[in-house]
Amino acid sequence: MSLPPGPRLPSPLQLVGLFGRTVPYLDRCLERYGTVFTIRLPRTAPMVYLAEPELIKAVWARDRVNGLPAGRRIVLEPLLGPRSVLIQEGGEHLRRRRLMLPPFHGERMRRYGSLMEEIVLRDVERWPVGKPFALLPRMQAITLDVILRTVFGTRAGTREDALRIELADVLRRTASASAQVSVLLAEQLGQKVTPFHRAVRCVDALIHEELRERRRAPDLAERDDIASMLMTAHDEDGNPLTDDELRDQLVTLLAAGHETTATALSWTFDALFRNPDVRERLERSLPDGDAYADAVVEEAMRIRPTVPDVGRTLGEPLTANGYELPAGTDVFASVQLLHRRADLFPEPAAFRPERFLDGSPSTYAWIPFGGGMRRCLGAAFAQFEMRNVLRTVLEHTRLEPATGRAEPIDRNPVTLVPRHGTPAVLVGRS
Repeated sequence: MSLPPGPRLPSPLQLVGLFGRTVPYLDRCLERYGTVFTIRLPRTAPMVYLAEPELIKAVWARDRVNGLPAGRRIVLEPLLGPRSVLIQEGGEHLRRRRLMLPPFHGERMRRYGSLMEEIVLRDVERWPVGKPFALLPRMQAITLDVILRTVFGTRAGTREDALRIELADVLRRTASASAQVSVLLAEQLGQKVTPFHRAVRCVDALIHEELRERRRAPDLAERDDIASMLMTAHDEDGNPLTDDELRDQLVTLLAAGHETTATALSWTFDALFRNPDVRERLERSLPDGDAYADAVVEEAMRIRPTVPDVGRTLGEPLTANGYELPAGTDVFASVQLLHRRADLFPEPAAFRPERFLDGSPSTYAWIPFGGGMRRCLGAAFAQFEMRNVLRTVLEHTRLEPATGRAEPIDRNPVTLVPRHGTPAVLVGRS
């Protein structure tokens, strides 16, 4: 099969480049091979990278027939389960997506604003004054609390406390590439007794206990938390979700619904630390509405996307820059490269939220949440949460950077994270 050109390095070295130095490696590929190129990693199908909005549009327009690269299922299924909306394809994906979409839009979502502020203020009280600390773990604690309350609607109960601890333990055990490799090797060997698997079973037990208790509740139909809504929802054929399906969707929401948002918030604070003029304008604008705060959030996700690429397996052939890609080819929309194209975003290395006030970018140029029929379910919720957390922190703290250098990028198995967790110093609370 004749695929677009790409690096001719041995596949193990390409793996080191892509996961060890993601941004400079992809930049070099773009410079040398153009906006369509092929990367080859050990024991995987070739990966065709796309940094062209029109090509990405053509791929996502075919999402009814596209599939997911095998690597995505291999990485995500041990935690999320085989029925997760992030893993399912075709009609099964659409069925679950339709059931899960309503809670993340409209007035229902906006009601979570005061809850977010309450959670942030409580967490800020635990931040040390005058001593450097990493913001990323604090953002993770905040967003985990937010998603737990949003999904379960509980209030500091014993089960919620236990679930918070166990879920954090599971995520910690997959937070690095080496940890992920250990999990994948155990899966390949059929070993389900590792610390990771034991932690997942603890999470599962807590969720199933919660589901059993809720089914006995006389007011289940009146509750407006996501778990209760999913338990009472039915698809177009009148079928409810089984408990195993509910488990997979709830774990998906808990895991995907907080980790990426926390990382994006940490990158946003790092950008504000390095651009005091932007921070000053943002703080002045807070009493006047959300327009500039939204622009700051959007620009932060442009310049530091949390997820660097979004993959599909072509369900039918695609012509890409003169190359005929057959059905079955794995293609990846490169969020990282697309967001750094000077023709799409002038002065792409500059942090300029104003670019989002002057007009929205093309649907297929700014893609931190992916797109097509698989666009992130919680995209609107994540942006709403980021704006609320950002506003509350800036209004109630005097926060300064703990270092004069911008955060370097590390790659976890799926995301790009600040290497040192965005070190900060809390000067005082207000």
